[in-house]
Amino acid sequence: MKFTNGYWLMRKEIEPNYAVEYHSHQFDGSRLTIYAPCSHIGDRGDALNIGVLTITLTSPQPNIIKVEIVHFKGEADKGPYIQVNDCNPAVSFSEDDNQIRFTSDKLSAVIDKRPNSWKISYYYDGKLLTDTSYRNMAHMKNNDINKCYMVEQLAIDVDEYIYGLGERFTPFIKNGQVVEIWNEDGGTASEMTYKNIPFYLSNKGYGVLVDSESDVQFEIGSEKVERVQFSVEGEKIGYYVVGGDNPLNAVENYTTLTGKPALPPEWSFGLWLTTSFTTNYDEQTTSHFIDGMAERDIPLHVFHFDCYWMDMFKWCDFTWDKKTFNTPKEMLERYHKKGLRICVWINPYISQQSALFDEAMNGGFLLKKTDGSVWQTDLWQPGMGIVDFTNPKAYDWYQSKLETLIDMGVDCFKTDFGERIPVKDICYYDGSDPVKMHNYYTYLYNSCVFNLLKKKRGENEAVLFARSATVGGQQFPAHWGGDCSATYPSMAETLRGGLSLACCGFGFWSHDISGFEQTAPADIYKRWCAFGLLSSHSRLHGSSSYRVPWLFDDEACEVLARFVKLKCELMPYLYGMAVSSHTLGRPVIRPMFMAFSDDKGCDICDKQYMLGDSLLVAPIFKEDGTVDYYLPKGKWINILTNEVEEGGTWHRGRYDYFNLPLMVKPASIIVKGAKDSIPDYDYTDGFTCLLSYFEDGDEAKTFIPDEKGNIVTKIQAKRHGNVIKVKITGKYKDFHCQMIVEEPGVEIALECD
Repeated sequence: MKFTNGYWLMRKEIEPNYAVEYHSHQFDGSRLTIYAPCSHIGDRGDALNIGVLTITLTSPQPNIIKVEIVHFKGEADKGPYIQVNDCNPAVSFSEDDNQIRFTSDKLSAVIDKRPNSWKISYYYDGKLLTDTSYRNMAHMKNNDINKCYMVEQLAIDVDEYIYGLGERFTPFIKNGQVVEIWNEDGGTASEMTYKNIPFYLSNKGYGVLVDSESDVQFEIGSEKVERVQFSVEGEKIGYYVVGGDNPLNAVENYTTLTGKPALPPEWSFGLWLTTSFTTNYDEQTTSHFIDGMAERDIPLHVFHFDCYWMDMFKWCDFTWDKKTFNTPKEMLERYHKKGLRICVWINPYISQQSALFDEAMNGGFLLKKTDGSVWQTDLWQPGMGIVDFTNPKAYDWYQSKLETLIDMGVDCFKTDFGERIPVKDICYYDGSDPVKMHNYYTYLYNSCVFNLLKKKRGENEAVLFARSATVGGQQFPAHWGGDCSATYPSMAETLRGGLSLACCGFGFWSHDISGFEQTAPADIYKRWCAFGLLSSHSRLHGSSSYRVPWLFDDEACEVLARFVKLKCELMPYLYGMAVSSHTLGRPVIRPMFMAFSDDKGCDICDKQYMLGDSLLVAPIFKEDGTVDYYLPKGKWINILTNEVEEGGTWHRGRYDYFNLPLMVKPASIIVKGAKDSIPDYDYTDGFTCLLSYFEDGDEAKTFIPDEKGNIVTKIQAKRHGNVIKVKITGKYKDFHCQMIVEEPGVEIALECD
């Protein structure tokens, strides 16, 4: 939202009140409150007929400072609110004649006390991150519509790039963009997105979270070129400045504040196959798909029933359509015996034709209008209502319907939708603000389902396939990228969305292999298989056509089998990265700038990514098989071809369908497992330690987890001269250790404990 007319003028309808200077403060040991008048105070008469902004600084976690700016504190302020973890860390306070310093660990806010010199500067370990100063922090009134807004503008440095703000499919670098934090079912080809997160990450190594579940408006260098502006309607605004040693550390600190991702079960990292969306299917069809994958030696691990497992017009009644599935419990038992897990599609909507509608309406479980009647629409399902998860009884009621399915043999749920939540003439059970609930609804929806799975399946067995999200949604993995198209540009925009989401602490992410809309040619299908299996979670899904590979061509079966087997072999490494995501908040898929913050060449890379600490993936987005990719300094090795390439520059290659740049970072240990048919097995039995290129003095560490995420094996490697000493401690059975590419004269010395 823009308020100015160029640099000098305001828009004619806007009446601004900017913070002009420091006047006074209070500090109570943990909270600093500052009063900033909106005009210069030269004498007592200047204190009349002006506004004053009250700015409060606190720290909920080390290296995080919360800033709250209030104009009129008496305005009604309904929830919901962003859920944060507050450990009330120790802070320090100091002042002199010119400034005040408020510090949380390495992060400081420095307030300028001089007349007509309003400024708060944020420093991390002595390095300036950003600031708010002249004509930045403000209360704005739009006299035409009689609405007020709170506005803040934080500086963008030269060579500073802004990323994140949710799963955004627009250009990866957000400088110059206008972003509205408002969940929409808009596909992947527009500025709309299903997962809006009011958190941005800077390549300078810090982030900013706006403390609002409302429709925050961002102008990233698009109103003032040198500023990130954010605004919300009302009389107050809050934000958190999140410091870090680098961008990855800032994301770790952000997830400490908003929640670490849960650890998904090992089996969820295997291949998921779905019935697709609007296709016709019954048990004969699904069994044909499952058996067809086995006949072609393509490992399959999860089978997903999309919406038509229920009868049409009745979504959701959580009842198998008897016309096509007479004995669903017995069918699921048969599929379990084939080694499959089962997922079914759900959403939080109850059709009027569902037998559950009257039950929900009479119980008061559906969202209501302000006159007390049930809110309904024909958009999506006839006369459907929406479950009001702010009602504890509705929350329990919804879980009870899913519990029946779990008892029947369903292992997990695809929690679709959660974005089409109305705001006009709406009354929630707990009195929540409907505008704020529009985005927050998905938090309640997904937490409801995830918590039930934890209760029924166990702490280490819960996993979703979720589409919508808000702040904190990363705690309920995994998420997929929504409705993409079967084209190379859509494949690339999907990756941009995933990288942007990773900047907001989402550790586990997937997408519809070969695109949801339309049917891809065999070429795109095969390229997307490689990309999809080199993501944390991997799913074949479409809209009106099936996604089994033999419908594309025979080679597609071979390509899919190759990359599924590769992923199963890489599970000791990948699950280790999953454990790091769960414990530290590091996303499994990471943008290059996050992994190599000191390499400016990585700042613009949006068509490649790091898969964990040590594997670089450059998917192929062109029909001719060519790809341009950047390698940071050092000798990189393609784990598929054993080719060695020198970093610090761009490379171009042409690849067949069975290969792509899958590069191992210098001084890395990749643990490869002994099985290529399943993702869940004992990773310590028969593993291989693959060593990348080590310079003299280089060292690396890694670990192998068990199924609960416990570290059971530790591996260290360090090169001294022509010897790479490898030390393995903990649990291990038959294992091997080798260099990916043998270096003449260099030997491996093993030490086991």
